[in-house]
Amino acid sequence: MIRTRWSGLLGLARRAGALAVGTAATREALRLGRARFVLLASDAAGPQRRKLEGLLAASGIPARVCADRAELGAAIGARQASALAVTDPRFAAQLMTLLAKTEENGLVVQGGR
Repeated sequence: MIRTRWSGLLGLARRAGALAVGTAATREALRLGRARFVLLASDAAGPQRRKLEGLLAASGIPARVCADRAELGAAIGARQASALAVTDPRFAAQLMTLLAKTEENGLVVQGGR
């Protein structure tokens, strides 16, 4: 149920224009200071993930490794997504809360900043 809620919230954020989709768009959102929270796919390519991790460390923006590319993509109506940057602070806060509950219940969420 919680997984469905955060997936649904990602879809809503996409429709509201509050997501940067993909590693290039996520890097750009981080560089421009628009990202408020970042989700990385558990199976994102190593070089892309390292680039994002460097920007995340420099920016201090919170991030979570969450699901795989297919599941992140399905949540936003795309085939796959390696990274998503949430650009709206309200959506970011809601997602962080839901993902924290997911972690408490032992579901698939890893790491974070």
